[in-house]
Amino acid sequence: MIDPARIHSLLRARLDEARARDDELAGALETLGALRDANTDDEHDPDGAPVSAEWSRLAGIRQDVQAELAAVHAALIRLEAGTYGVCASCGRPIDPARLEARPTAELCIACAQARR
Repeated sequence: MIDPARIHSLLRARLDEARARDDELAGALETLGALRDANTDDEHDPDGAPVSAEWSRLAGIRQDVQAELAAVHAALIRLEAGTYGVCASCGRPIDPARLEARPTAELCIACAQARR
């Protein structure tokens, strides 16, 4: 059985962590953007990655964090609507062990495997 209060607390903690990571990445990208706009030639710097490569890497990580934020928000909405823990594909209950391991899961294991 799913404890809604425990799940809500777990999801809120993940949301807070993801927001903090997103803020940190946004700051790093802003700093790198300023360096990139300074028109410095770092493309041939033997001591490290060029600013453009680092900016691309951090932008990719930030996209992942923003996807996690969206997934947590969606899980919180399902929790409030009373549909949390119900597979979005087949309508059967999602195994509580799966939700424990992956609290943002929208699909049961069978449906998730079928989509691969």
